[in-house]
Amino acid sequence: MFIESYSTRGFTISGDVVVGPCAVLPRSILQWNVGSHRDISYESLSLFRLLEPQIEILVLGTGDRVERLHPATLKQMRECGIAVEVQDTANACATFNFLMNERRLVAAGLIPPRGTSGM
Repeated sequence: MFIESYSTRGFTISGDVVVGPCAVLPRSILQWNVGSHRDISYESLSLFRLLEPQIEILVLGTGDRVERLHPATLKQMRECGIAVEVQDTANACATFNFLMNERRLVAAGLIPPRGTSGM
């Protein structure tokens, strides 16, 4: 998986266009049912906990800027053995690509930014 670009509408990932928020998994891309960072919860992250082999790192892109997630949500993910990195979407895309290139077990939850396009 490689995130080629992003826009206010979605993402281009390994040649596929995905509209809206998405979950980028080691071997697939899925729509992610979150509207904004406020919808990110332990429940909305359940998909990432079910992966086999288990991911090491979950990179979350929260839109135009880094948004704080509930500390309990982050703690629960750590207790499951998954490190969570919360970044603005532009940096989350770059971090995901870097970690994939390093052959790390990584996934991403990405929310399109409202005002920018890039990569």
